[in-house]
Formats: sequence, C-alpha cells, structure tokens
Amino acid sequence: MRITITGAGERHGEVYFSSAYGEGKGQWLGSSLVPGQECEAELELPELFIKWVDLVPAPGQPPAISMKPGKNVLTGTLEDIEEDGTAYMRLGESLIMFECLGEPMAIGGTVELTAGIIRIYPAAY
Repeated sequence: MRITITGAGERHGEVYFSSAYGEGKGQWLGSSLVPGQECEAELELPELFIKWVDLVPAPGQPPAISMKPGKNVLTGTLEDIEEDGTAYMRLGESLIMFECLGEPMAIGGTVELTAGIIRIYPAAY
C-alpha cells in the first residue's frame, strides 16, 4: 500500500499516515521517515481480534482506513479465515493478515476491523 507520512505521533516510532483509503496511525518499523515522504508499506495487525466485536460486517462500505480515539478502523473484504484463526482482509490492492477467534463469519463480504495497533513495514518487493 502506498502511504504518505503526515506527522509524528506521541511515542517513539509512531507516525500518522494517509493513503488512497484514508488516514491512520501506526508504528513505523523501518528507517527514519519525515512528514511528506511517500513509501510502499505493508500493514501488520498484531492483536487477537474477536469476530462480531472487533470484526463486524459492514455491507456496502468502500475500502477505508480511518481513526477514532485510540483506534484505527479498517474496512475491506474478508478474503478467508483458516481453521487456526488466521484471517485475511483485502483493502484495495493490499492483503492484510490478522488472527481472530469467535463465531463463524461469511467469507467475501465487507467487514470493519477496529485495531489498536498497526505496525507498518517498508514493502519488500
């Protein structure tokens, strides 16, 4: 995903970013960046999410990244959930992997995922 760094956060390595899908906040895990710098990045969600609580259906919503107090909200297509709870969300051209548990959900629908932490890595392609 192509992102632009828009500012530094309160904690070391924390950055605000914008993308074609909206704005968010995360922990940058690459070499130092300055506001205004663009880069290709991969997003990682290290938390364990609960289906129907942190991950909820959002029919008809477009792919998006937004912020609410202390959280990031990602909206995309739920591509798959494996038996071990590994799940994949498509947000535009990016596939974001995360871990979840809970009652079954329909694959292929639009979902909204509320995350406290996004780790951002420079893309290695």
